[in-house]
Amino acid sequence: MKPEATPATMRGVVLTGHGGFDRLEWREDLPVPHPAPGEVLVKIGAAGVNNTDINTRIGWYSKEVAADTKSGGADGFAGAGDDGWQGAAFAFPRIQGADACGRIVSTGAGVAADRLGQRVLIEPVFRTGPAFAARYFGSEVDGAFAEYAVAPAAHAHTITSDLSDAELASFPCAYSAAENMIDRAGVGAGEAVLVTGASGGVGSAAVQLAARAMRQGPAR
Repeated sequence: MKPEATPATMRGVVLTGHGGFDRLEWREDLPVPHPAPGEVLVKIGAAGVNNTDINTRIGWYSKEVAADTKSGGADGFAGAGDDGWQGAAFAFPRIQGADACGRIVSTGAGVAADRLGQRVLIEPVFRTGPAFAARYFGSEVDGAFAEYAVAPAAHAHTITSDLSDAELASFPCAYSAAENMIDRAGVGAGEAVLVTGASGGVGSAAVQLAARAMRQGPAR
């Protein structure tokens, strides 16, 4: 399969600064990114809106903010500025979007050509760089709130499913976080698990994944 022809520009939403909804700007002239070595270009089929996206927009991750997220949901928090996952000042403009499903349309050097056309979910915490320097999709790097996005090939997981792109786009952030906790806890067959906060995305995922691990052992 040959790489898909892509336009020079794309449509998307950019975050221009911490604050309210007015900080989100619709653009139709964003440059389509090019995959670097080890990366793939994904044509986004659907993107989910995660609490991480909201918390990033309002600046809630900043060390200067102690209030609950709800109080800043509409207007953001004054003084926010060190809310990146690596503790550095956030860089604007930024295309947000931590949760995404799409198809690989181009590959960078070193990525197998047979990955072209694969339907993928993007695992949002990129760990392909230096140790302890995780980059969050839609935070340290541009994310899924646009027509195209790049991601490390190792974090673009091939998926075969009858679910729609929109349904699958609800999985990556919540389910990868829950699976990581269950794996680290070593939940095994026949064990009992207490999940606190089981009504949210991660909590709901943890209930389902823990039930599976209790029947079969943790996924590897």
